Amino acid sequence: MEMKARVTGGTASPMEKKRSERERRQRMKALCEKLASLIPKEHSPHALGSLDAAASYIKKLKERVDDLQHKKASAQAMATLLGVSGISTPTITATKSSGAGSPEGGKKLEAAPRVVEVRQYDDASMEVRLICSTERPIKLHEVVTILEEEGAVIINANYFVAFDRIFYTIHSRAFSTRIGIDVSRISERMRALV
Repeated sequence: MEMKARVTGGTASPMEKKRSERERRQRMKALCEKLASLIPKEHSPHALGSLDAAASYIKKLKERVDDLQHKKASAQAMATLLGVSGISTPTITATKSSGAGSPEGGKKLEAAPRVVEVRQYDDASMEVRLICSTERPIKLHEVVTILEEEGAVIINANYFVAFDRIFYTIHSRAFSTRIGIDVSRISERMRALV
């Protein structure tokens, strides 16, 4: 009478190990086939294995997603600034350019006019918002000079760049609250810079 080996203490019989390994290989084969079916034909050349092609394709997709997220964040920042300030949104048109100095991807945004907005919050404080092209930036020292000559003290100033635009925001208050700030004169002088 022969006795067959049984599972004792967590060890499997040789037959069970074979069956388990066969099932594992079948699952892996099915998953690889499913993965290969998800990769577009142009990204899966026959010379590469499906795993290499999938890794390459996923890497390209991730780069594309990162690029689109960056563009979306820049567009949202631009829209937020323009929407909050009440400034009409300048028309931005994508045009293709070529040549050695053209930006990545051969795309360039056309130059939009400069925008100046001066807002007075009360008799003693105001905000100046400026939008200009990175190719033709506003000279910030000239803006500061105008504000100081008109009796304003700068509280803070910041900027950010989105696409090929620079957005400046300058908060200031009157040097003397009795004198105040003449917003119309500052606005007129700022527009002369543009």
